Amino acid sequence: MAHPALFQPIRVHDLELPNRIVIAPMCQYSAVDGQMTDWHTIHLGQLAMSGAALLTIEATAVLPEGRITWADVGLYDDATEEAMRQTLESVRRWSDMGIGIQLGHAGRKASTEVPWAGGAQLPPGHEHGWQTVAPSAIPYHPQENAPVALDHAGLRRIRDAFADAARRAARLGLDFVQLHGAHGYLLHQFLSPLSNQRSDEYGGSLENRMRFPLEVFDAVRAAFPADRAVTMRVSATDSVEDGWDLEQTIAFARALEVHGCDAIHVSTGGLHHAQRIAAGPGYQVPFARSVKQAVSIPVVAVGLITDPEHAEAIIANGDADIVALARTILYDPRWPWHAAEKLGGTVRPPKQYLRAHPARHRHLFQVDGPADPAPVWIRDEKGTR
Repeated sequence: MAHPALFQPIRVHDLELPNRIVIAPMCQYSAVDGQMTDWHTIHLGQLAMSGAALLTIEATAVLPEGRITWADVGLYDDATEEAMRQTLESVRRWSDMGIGIQLGHAGRKASTEVPWAGGAQLPPGHEHGWQTVAPSAIPYHPQENAPVALDHAGLRRIRDAFADAARRAARLGLDFVQLHGAHGYLLHQFLSPLSNQRSDEYGGSLENRMRFPLEVFDAVRAAFPADRAVTMRVSATDSVEDGWDLEQTIAFARALEVHGCDAIHVSTGGLHHAQRIAAGPGYQVPFARSVKQAVSIPVVAVGLITDPEHAEAIIANGDADIVALARTILYDPRWPWHAAEKLGGTVRPPKQYLRAHPARHRHLFQVDGPADPAPVWIRDEKGTR
């Protein structure tokens, strides 16, 4: 059997990935004052044993007011950095998977309740709410509290906060930084004419709307070690008339490549309450394909990629270089194992799990030394096994 495309190695800047499966950032809404908790150790720890090539820490705010919810993770002071250091120390003790972080600012979509409590925006004065900021004083939904339009001092403060968070990420030994330019958060808000109606050099033309996201990228690239990757996640379309679209996304992707971006992760939507998205298996893959045809850096596809054969076809057909899993891998944290079994690939599990498969399936596991020669039986209280 030919080695499956999904399990072929690929290089992204300095990162040597053993396969084309990465774990997308997924907010957990379980932090305390921006600080990671034991939940993050459990969550990231299990994903670090999945057999995927890379793990991306959830959208992490570069300022307290940049958090999506009051329970989001941040990386904006010594306390949040120390909490993340402790979590990473535990995870790395048992896994050598590459780990990076998605840095972002929620802009007008900040100051919300956690999803399982309704997810509504919390206005200033609420126990968990604060005043939001954005390119223009346009709320996400007309009934919500309007954001304050950022002045030039505010833009500098946010740009510098992204750079500072990147320096903290470097101190933590994180392998890469991904900037969150998708899903209607601040950088996406600058890109879209639906949310950016500024009359200065940061609004109007496509060149102007791209200016602040590119300034942030440049600041992060300068702050993060040159031998480590910096990538960007984008929404390829707002799915709203006269909004951000694929043509503009391609122009932005080309600009990012010129500025030294190492990979582009292509998603869609999230900017406008009136979006209409027909979701289905791989519904965002065509956007990734179009971006890939326009740039020479690796492109990541995401969105309802749940079947190993589908993921294999995406890579084999050249639609994308890498596939990202989110809800799929929450449901099945061993998805890469099962994909390897179905497609004829291999994964590298923790040595403690080498006996997880019967002997006939041991070819799925890459190991540094000899694998368990036979199952290890555990005696129960009665002495049987």
